[in-house]
Amino acid sequence: MMNNAAQIETAVTANQIPTASRINALPRHFGRHMMAVETVVFAYMRELVEAYQGGYWEFYDLSNGGFYMAPTGTQELRVSVSGNYFDGEMSPDAAGIVACLFAYGYLANSTGADAFAHHFHWLRDYALDHPEAGKILAAID
Repeated sequence: MMNNAAQIETAVTANQIPTASRINALPRHFGRHMMAVETVVFAYMRELVEAYQGGYWEFYDLSNGGFYMAPTGTQELRVSVSGNYFDGEMSPDAAGIVACLFAYGYLANSTGADAFAHHFHWLRDYALDHPEAGKILAAID
């Protein structure tokens, strides 16, 4: 008889990285590419959210090994993706996920570093169970 418990997949969870540990987060996940990640994520946020003016971002480790960052705040952001005609409002957390997914895809293609492809898939797996999964997936489609 097969053990059904082994077949059950657990949902990917996000854990906010404490302030004292933030300095190690990007090097731990991306090594020598750590500065490129932050730069490209912020650039995508400026491109996707016209009203984005900068601000404080939270960092998150994912239970599957992934990482993402998202701006703080509670006010929904209008995200517009010209390449697929997505235009909608979402939480800062969801917008951060979208910006990170675009950044990881871009960096995977431009650097050839496997870490970015892995991070894209780990974050997408998390996004599938996010409360705003439909909006996130529509934005990155």
